[in-house]
Order: sequence, then C-alpha cells, then structure tokens
Amino acid sequence: MVYVTGDMHGEWARFKSREMRRLKAGDTLLVCGDFGFIWKGTRKEKSVLKKMAELPFTIAFVDGCHENFDLLVRYPVKNWNGAPVHAIAPNIVHLMRGQVYTIEKHTYFAFGGGHSEDEEFRTDPGSWWQAERPTPSEIRLGVHNLSEHGNHIDYIITHEPPASLKDCLRVDAAERLEVNTFFEDMIRACIYRKWFFGKCHINKYIPVKFYAVFDRVLPVTVKNTDMKPEIKEI
Repeated sequence: MVYVTGDMHGEWARFKSREMRRLKAGDTLLVCGDFGFIWKGTRKEKSVLKKMAELPFTIAFVDGCHENFDLLVRYPVKNWNGAPVHAIAPNIVHLMRGQVYTIEKHTYFAFGGGHSEDEEFRTDPGSWWQAERPTPSEIRLGVHNLSEHGNHIDYIITHEPPASLKDCLRVDAAERLEVNTFFEDMIRACIYRKWFFGKCHINKYIPVKFYAVFDRVLPVTVKNTDMKPEIKEI
C-alpha cells in the first residue's frame, strides 16, 4: 500500500500517530517535501534516522524548502523503482526532481523544491540554500521524462502547488516561481489521477484532483468521500 503525508520538519512524533501505525512491511510512505530529518547532521539527528531505518516500511520524500541540500547531495545515488534517488538508508530515499518512479505498478512523478516564506530571516550560514529553488534544467528534465511516459502519469508528488491554486490557498502571489508555471503546463498537458502537495500546512481536498496534505497520512487511493470532515472541499 502507498500512503502520502505532508511536511514533517524533522518531527519524530509524527511516526507515532494513529494513522502512521497503519503502515506495515512492504508499504511506502511518500512525503511531500520539508522532510527535515537531514538538517544539521547532529548525533541526535543521526540517532533518529537510525530509528527510522528500523521501521518496516519505505519512506520516500521529495525535498522542500527546509532541507539541508549540502548534506542531501552527499548521499549515494542509486536506482530505486526505475529512477535515481539519494539513498539515505535501505528504507529511506530522496526522490529527485523530474523523475518518474514505479511503485506497486503505478507511476509517480516527483518534483521537490520551492520558495521559503521565511528566507529573509534565515540569515545564518547553513540555514537557507539556493538549491531549494528548482532550476530550468530540472524542469527540462521533468518535461522530458513526462514526454517519455506519453504525459500520462498515475500520481504527482510535489512540494509546491500549481500557480493557479496559490490564490485559493491564500499563498502570496509574489512567491510564484517558474516551477509553479511548469506545474500549470502539466495540468493542461498531462493525464493523471491525483496530485498531492505539501507546502501549505493544511489538509484540504481541492476538486477535482488536488490534495494539499500536512499531518494526515492518506492512502493514495483515498476516496474524496472518505476524507470528510478532516479534509473539506472548497
């Protein structure tokens, strides 16, 4: 079974929730950015990653706006379910931008990165990275890989939402990036079942195919009628 959740920001307590306890051996948990468990490289942080590596399920995350990209790129690159990842542990992988992965016979397009609202306050060295912002080459890679799949993808996993959703999610329009426009092009060009994203720290279903996720742990096959009242339509 494949599940999806939102920004974790290095909070180990999230793995103790009732919904998280449903996951079992062989399952996959997708995290829509701001994983946050690779931040300072401290002994405590490494201890938490070690405990996470003992979990029976796989954790696969796209990067968000609060990651230490200097540490992330030090992990070895391996092939996982058809595309490259940074291998953090045998059961923990970082999904690279613009790649397509096959999980339980379904395709997943992954694209992390975004814009930090608190960027101007993160002035200390090692607290903000330019690499959080997707580059034109990463977007071109995403376009190529989507084309290789006939622009037909089962599920889309991102940190940022498409630009057109930022207004209804009350996100400052000034934060729009080239990647948000790329996502708008994907809406028009691609066939997909559902699109999950983090970023906004809310749990909300947005008709007809979009899911803002935060602290819920949802099966990717969730039915909209099963999401009430905790996730409401707008």
